[in-house]
Amino acid sequence: MLKLPLSSSLIGVNSNEFCSTSSMVKTIEKYQRCSYATLEANQSVTETQNNYHEYLRLKARVELLQRSQRNFLGEDLGTLNTKDLEQLENQLESSLKQIRSRKTQFMLDQLADLQQKEQMLAESNRLLRRKLEESAAGFPLRLCWEDGAEHQAMHQQNRLPNTEGFFQPLGLHSSSAHFGYNPVNTDEVNAAATAHNMNGFIHGWML
Repeated sequence: MLKLPLSSSLIGVNSNEFCSTSSMVKTIEKYQRCSYATLEANQSVTETQNNYHEYLRLKARVELLQRSQRNFLGEDLGTLNTKDLEQLENQLESSLKQIRSRKTQFMLDQLADLQQKEQMLAESNRLLRRKLEESAAGFPLRLCWEDGAEHQAMHQQNRLPNTEGFFQPLGLHSSSAHFGYNPVNTDEVNAAATAHNMNGFIHGWML
């Protein structure tokens, strides 16, 4: 009978302790810290394992690529069987086709570029030729005018030496070589002089 009140008092004390707000918050915080610590430890171990597996996978991938590269270069072929060699040959042929196709396309692109440049140069040449023809269209007229002026000057120069005959000595030539000599006028003067002499002769005879 005496134990019951003691048990009741203990239960009441524990109930009051867990029912208080501060005690409840502290208990929850302790639980969360323990739970999160365990979870973080498990996650750390899991992440480490995953990273290690990823490392092994990448390492195997790198080794495979390095071996394939050596095989493409014709090295380390002793470990390959007939099937592997045929597969390697097919891969090389496919690579060669792609390389040749790319090379052909590159050459075609270069040819198209050169043709475009050729057209541009031809167009520039055509424009320059047109400008040259337009400039040369008025040039012959100027040449003709200059040639005409030069010809006229030469003609005037050629006429000047003919006047030298007008100043020849009278004693060395006949009476027809006078200043401003004109054959027609000279004949008329000679005919008049002859008629005058005949008239004088007749008049003298008659006297």
